[in-house]
Amino acid sequence: MTQKIIALVDGSTYSHSVCAHAAWIAARTGAAIEVLHVLGRRESAEASDLSGSIALGARSALLAELTALDEQRAKLQQLRGRAILDDAKAVIAAAGVDNVTTRLRIGDIVETVAESEATADMLVIGKRGEAADFARLHLGSNIERIVRSSHRPVFVTARAFRPIERFLIAFDGGASSIKAVDHIAQSPLFQGLECHLLMAGASTPELRRKLDDACIPLTAAGYDVKAFVAEMAPEAAIAEHVAAQQIGLVVMGAYGHSRIRSLIIGSTTTEMIRSCKVPVVLFR
Repeated sequence: MTQKIIALVDGSTYSHSVCAHAAWIAARTGAAIEVLHVLGRRESAEASDLSGSIALGARSALLAELTALDEQRAKLQQLRGRAILDDAKAVIAAAGVDNVTTRLRIGDIVETVAESEATADMLVIGKRGEAADFARLHLGSNIERIVRSSHRPVFVTARAFRPIERFLIAFDGGASSIKAVDHIAQSPLFQGLECHLLMAGASTPELRRKLDDACIPLTAAGYDVKAFVAEMAPEAAIAEHVAAQQIGLVVMGAYGHSRIRSLIIGSTTTEMIRSCKVPVVLFR
C-alpha cells in the first residue's frame, strides 16, 4: 500500500494538476502527501562575480550593492517558493486531503528527489514545467532525468485533472512492465477502475502467452481484464486505444530497452510522455 507520495511543484500551469492528481491518489490509497519545491542553486543564490569587470576605477561600494541585490533576489526566490507550496497545500486541502506537508529545498532536483524518494512510494510530476505555455511539445527539462534515475513509480500528470474510470497497461513483456502489473495487482490505487491490457506487435503464440501470463495476477486481484493485441507500432497502438476506449490513465514500463537505445529521443516512453493527453504512470 502506498504510504507517502511526493508531489513536485514549480509554480507552472501543471502544478495545479499535480496537486489534483496527488489528492486523487491519496484519497484512493490513504497516503500522506509531501509537496516538494526545489530551487536550483542558481535561483537561490545568483551571486554574480563582477569584480573583474569593475576593477578599473570602480568603487567597492558598487560591488557591495550588487552582492546585496543578489541576496535580495535569492530571498525573493525563496519567498516565491514558499508561496507556491502554500498554494499547493491549499489546493490539496480543498480536495479533502488533510495529511499534507510541504518542503522547500535548494539544490539539483534529481539529487533532491533521489534523497527524498527513499521514504516515498510514488512521485507525481507535471509533464512540463514553467515554460509549458510557450513550448507545448517540449518535454519538461527535468522529467526524463527524474524518470531515468528514480526507483519509484512516477506519475506524470496531464495538463488538467479529469476523473479516471479506466486505465490501460501498455505491456511489452519486459521486466518493468511485469513490475507494473504486479504493482497494480497489489495496490488500492487502481481498484474499482476498468482494466485494459494491450500488447503491440504480431499476434504470435509467444505474444499471446505473455499476454495471458500478465492477466493472471490481475484477474486474481479481482480485475475483469480486457486484453488486446494491436499489430502496429507501440506509440500508434497506445494512442489509438486511448482515444477509442476513453482511457483515463496509461501505465507502462519506462525505458525498457538498452541504455543506448533509451537515450534516443523518440523512444516509446519519451514519445508517450510528450504526446499523450492523459496521465502516464511509469515503472522502471
